[in-house]
Amino acid sequence: MDLLSGIDAIVLARAQFGFTVAFHIVFPAFSIGLASYLAVLEGLWLFTGREVYLNLFKYWLKIFAVAFAMGVVSGIVMSYQFGTNWSVWSDKTGPVLGPMMAYEVLSAFFLEAGFLGVMLFGMNKVGRGLHFIATLMVAVGTCFSAFWILSVNSWMQTPTGYAVNAQGQFVPADWWAIVFNPSFPYRLVHMVLAAYLTTALVVGAVGAWHLLRDRANAGARTMFSMAMWMLACVAPLQILAGDAHGLNTLEHQPVKVMAMEGHFQSHPDGAPLVLFGLPDEQAATVRYAIEIPKLSSLILKHSLNAPLKGLDTVPRQDWPPVPIVFWSFRVMVAIGFAMLGLGLWSLWARLRGRLYAMPWLHRAALAMGPAGFVAVLAGWITTEVGRQPYTVYGLLRTADSVSPLQAPAVAASLLAFVLVYFAVFGMGVLYILRLMAHAPHPGEPGLEPGLPVRAAGVTPAPAVDPDRHLQPAE
Repeated sequence: MDLLSGIDAIVLARAQFGFTVAFHIVFPAFSIGLASYLAVLEGLWLFTGREVYLNLFKYWLKIFAVAFAMGVVSGIVMSYQFGTNWSVWSDKTGPVLGPMMAYEVLSAFFLEAGFLGVMLFGMNKVGRGLHFIATLMVAVGTCFSAFWILSVNSWMQTPTGYAVNAQGQFVPADWWAIVFNPSFPYRLVHMVLAAYLTTALVVGAVGAWHLLRDRANAGARTMFSMAMWMLACVAPLQILAGDAHGLNTLEHQPVKVMAMEGHFQSHPDGAPLVLFGLPDEQAATVRYAIEIPKLSSLILKHSLNAPLKGLDTVPRQDWPPVPIVFWSFRVMVAIGFAMLGLGLWSLWARLRGRLYAMPWLHRAALAMGPAGFVAVLAGWITTEVGRQPYTVYGLLRTADSVSPLQAPAVAASLLAFVLVYFAVFGMGVLYILRLMAHAPHPGEPGLEPGLPVRAAGVTPAPAVDPDRHLQPAE
């Protein structure tokens, strides 16, 4: 009890929700991209008849099943917290957000669950066309789920289309404005692209791992090539989408951008871009700042001398936690450019015909495997912490949203969540890693003339130099 005497229940409630969301968000981010990847693999198999695509489909299907199950279980826990820890928020926003969450279940989760069994167990029981339709429906369902959940969260960031009744509840006045609120399109594109990049990095890392062990494995070569294509094509799009999202945030949530940029002071004649530094909220400055003059104004206003307001124009009680937002934003951006660099490196290797013969590229792809998850978490922290001190931006403060709970009660449930989550989901992640550690079925032997293939049961001749005989097979 004494340990909790200086901690408010609201801090513990926020920590609990943050912990459970952080665990949950990584699984949908992976399953959204992986469901689409499975649909592409099955479609390519049906179109080309190449066995390697079918083998990869079966390989990743097991991993998808485990990740999907963990995403569902971790998501259920969060909904209970709406009633236990955030009952005031649930009461105030329920008439608006409750129906949209129900739409997500009816239009997305039922679609996923309805076709998931056919996708997992029906390949030898239904026709190829019907099975492919089931795979497509699961992929579409994951995107529908992202649509509704991001619409809910975006409404909390940029609330529109509502009225307030006599009980102080937000009630719908214009459903179109509610669902398609100002930040929703930008956030939906940003999140879906992030899911595809996260999946591409994981697939690329698994392919790289097996290429380092057996460069001739056709399955490893195919998955690595596909992942690098996705990375090279989507990473630049994600940077452009992030820029558009940032401009939208500047328009509707300028305080969040001030914290992201570290702008404690207003800049009437052009704001610098602060690359690094240590934000000091008490002194209202970024200490040891490394900055580029006027570049922030150029990025945000497309003019070197455009004025930008700072946190000095905002009451202190309305500031978000600046150091957290400042650094989480930089982590996300840094990983985004690292993805772009890896994609460009793979293009260079591909053009030289050495995509499968550059161990350092493979090691870099392996090291970048978890980077997508880190970027998603950093982006979520930037978005949610940057919204503080509000749950519904500008309308409902976090301090007014929490349930009337005592700190010991919230601390007990938080401790239980930590122990159970690390035990259950830790074992799930370890199982997924063990599945990934198994080499994919080698698929089609003879892809490389002059290079013996272990998959065909042929022992490589000692005189063969793989680097000299390796041919591109993208």
